[in-house]
Amino acid sequence: MDLVLEAADRNILTPYVYPSSWSENDPFRQLLSLFVITNLGALVLYLLFGTLSYYFIFDHKLMKHPQFLENQVRREISCALRSLPWISVPTVALFFAEVRGYSKLYDNIQDSTYGWPGVFFSMLSFLFFTDMGIYWIHRGLHHKSFYKRFHKPHHLWKIATPFASHAFHPVDGFMQSLPYHVYPFLFPLHKITYLGLYIFVNVWTISIHDGDYRVPRLLRHIINGSAHHTDHHLYFDYNYGQYFTLWDKIGGSYKSPSSYEGKGPHDYLRKLEEK
Repeated sequence: MDLVLEAADRNILTPYVYPSSWSENDPFRQLLSLFVITNLGALVLYLLFGTLSYYFIFDHKLMKHPQFLENQVRREISCALRSLPWISVPTVALFFAEVRGYSKLYDNIQDSTYGWPGVFFSMLSFLFFTDMGIYWIHRGLHHKSFYKRFHKPHHLWKIATPFASHAFHPVDGFMQSLPYHVYPFLFPLHKITYLGLYIFVNVWTISIHDGDYRVPRLLRHIINGSAHHTDHHLYFDYNYGQYFTLWDKIGGSYKSPSSYEGKGPHDYLRKLEEK
């Protein structure tokens, strides 16, 4: 995040927002800037990619499903916009720690012991590490001690749209994002790679709520796509994973998507039309 902060300071904040006498290294200034940047970035990612997915990928026929709520899209967006600023508060604290040099993020490939192979390996390890972390956090949020208060708001959307992707209770949203932020404090990661992965995970979160169940046949039971996550919303106790089905299979919570077996939401709508 310090790369984004440096670019913002250089091009916008120092010449146009803050007085030149206010040091760019001042902790309070950094916290304030990070809060604004984090919120603007989250809004752009959510609204831009959510809107593109909603208009060009999401199957609007699903809005005729009996479990699609009245004014659901507006309610999803409203929930997300209320939650994102609160989610950003602890997120900014972690970004601040990164900016102050407490993480293992590095600038140059030459700074890595393993060079380019290390960069590619870190991308894979990031995905597997965060997939594991999110699985157990997500599953924990389904425990009766936490579900009703923190995770149930996200399960209002039985037939989700891309805008449901970030429509969480703030505690739920931050807890499920925590593995992304923890990784660079535990393992070396290139700064640009981290930014790219951060964008990717937000887009992926939108994609598993987009109602497009198409996945290459060979990957259907490996990749946790929209079909898997739709069944999670519908049947509650299955498919907690983020990218892969690995941990669901290890944890005994894997369910073959109903849409692959002719029992999904589209099939239900087709039967209603036939009647």
